[in-house]
Amino acid sequence: MGCQATNLHKEERKSKKNSGDYHWPALESNPEIFTKYLRAIGMEEEWQVCEIFGMDDDCLGFVPKPCLGVIVTFERNGSNIDDGRPGDGDSSDLVEFYMKQNQKLDNACGIIACLHTVLNHTQDVEIMKGSILDKFWKEVEDQNPKQRANYLENFDEFQKEHKKYASKGQTQAPTSSKQVKHHFVAFILNKEDQLIELDGTKTGPALILEDCKDLLKGVSSELQRRIKNKNITESLSMMAFTKTP
Repeated sequence: MGCQATNLHKEERKSKKNSGDYHWPALESNPEIFTKYLRAIGMEEEWQVCEIFGMDDDCLGFVPKPCLGVIVTFERNGSNIDDGRPGDGDSSDLVEFYMKQNQKLDNACGIIACLHTVLNHTQDVEIMKGSILDKFWKEVEDQNPKQRANYLENFDEFQKEHKKYASKGQTQAPTSSKQVKHHFVAFILNKEDQLIELDGTKTGPALILEDCKDLLKGVSSELQRRIKNKNITESLSMMAFTKTP
C-alpha cells in the first residue's frame, strides 16, 4: 500500500507584514523552516525536522531513525479543547521539561512544540554553547511551567529570531487570532515508555498511552482516534524530529 499524504496545513496568513501584529506570529508547518529555525537558535546540525507523509505503516517506515518527537498541527473541532485527553496539572513530573503558553505567547505554539521536544532530550541533542537555546535552557531549567512562559515572552533575542522565521514560507499571515485555526503540539516517549502529549494550552502534560513501544505508531493511533471521535478534523500535518541521515 502506498503512502496517503496527510492534509498538509500551512498557517493561513493575509500578508507577511501583518506578522508584526502578533508578539509571536504563527509558523508555517514546513519542516525546512522548522529545521533552519532550530539550528539558528542553537540545535546542532545532526538533528532535523522532516515531514511525515501519512499515518499508515508504509509512510511511517520512511521516517529516519531515531525519532525523538512528533510535532503535529491540527484543527480542533469546535470548543473541544482537550481533544479527548485533558492535561493534568499534577503530572508535570512525567517529563523533564514542560512549559505553558500564555496570552502574550499568542501564536508561539510551533516553537513551544519544538522546545518540548528538544529540551526533553538534552541527553541526546547537543545545544551549542552561548546560543539562544542554550541561554533559554540555562535560565528556565529550574523554573515552573508558568515562569518558563513568562521568561520566553520577554526574551527579545529569541522573539526577534522567531519573527524572522515566521515571515518565511509561501502562505500569508492572519490578521486576527480567529483566522489561526490550527494548533501545534508535541508527542514524545518519556523514560517509562509512556506516550505523552505536550501542549502549553493544557493544564499540564497529557498521558496518552502506557507502555508505548513505537512513538510514530502511537501518535498515529491517537490522531486517528481523535478524528473518529470528531475531536479534531482531518486537516492536519505531522513532522518528525529525527537524526539527519
